[in-house]
Amino acid sequence: MKTIPILNITQFEREESLVDFYSNDLKNHLIKNEHIFDKPHKHDFFLCVFFSKGSGIHEVDFNSYDVAPGSVFFLMPGQTHYWKFEEQPEGYIFFHSQDFYEFHFSNKKLQQFPFYYSYKNPPYINLTIDRVSVLESYFKEINSEFRKSLPFNKQKIISLVDLIYIDLSRLYVEEETIQLSSTPVYLKTLSSIEATIQQFYKTEKSAKFYADKLSITPKHLNRITKTTLNKTTTDLITERVILEAKRLIVHSDNPLSIIGQSLGYEDYAYFSRVFKLKTNKTPLEFRKEYE
Repeated sequence: MKTIPILNITQFEREESLVDFYSNDLKNHLIKNEHIFDKPHKHDFFLCVFFSKGSGIHEVDFNSYDVAPGSVFFLMPGQTHYWKFEEQPEGYIFFHSQDFYEFHFSNKKLQQFPFYYSYKNPPYINLTIDRVSVLESYFKEINSEFRKSLPFNKQKIISLVDLIYIDLSRLYVEEETIQLSSTPVYLKTLSSIEATIQQFYKTEKSAKFYADKLSITPKHLNRITKTTLNKTTTDLITERVILEAKRLIVHSDNPLSIIGQSLGYEDYAYFSRVFKLKTNKTPLEFRKEYE
């Protein structure tokens, strides 16, 4: 079955690089990866990119976002995306594994940052002019350190990445792109339920299954998802299934019945009804429209 390509961090240029980390000037990165960036693909790492110049569109899991000077985008492993540029972009990009960051901060997790704690949160922030210079200097310094072999350069890069994430988190919350009214315990459980759904959504569609996996009652799990995202547990499960269905319908040429089977629906008619209920289109209509 044809699938969407997943890129690994080791596929990218690594000159005197660090394990599980990559950085580059955005213009050079796009030139060296021109056969990849404008086609739908996934990553198995966390990605952060800053634009100082350029314009275009960034599509992430069927949502389109404008690219402009001051745009910063964040991607988590598994998200499908591609870029379409109207004007030559400039800026910086870095990506890293989860272990790269968390190994050096034993009491911190990437999911503590609002743009990483849920796939439901917007994957971008637009910086105002007065905020751009400081953030750009951090990105530039990371790229400079990445290209050198200096004592403690790994520690410096990690510290700069942490500073970027802290400053961007503050701005992200200021923009009110999300509401952080939930307790840390609820947010941790939300992260766990999303990870568990990611693992089992193709075969398990029951809210009780996931509640059992997290050792809590279905009622309490539903309370957590409603409080944090205003969605039920079943909503999250179904949305994950529909997202993967969209990816496969559009980014592969597999028969629709095979796609339904791969997502746990042996009866294509039932799969089609579920899909239409959530998208107002049948799988075939969705494929034709997107094309």
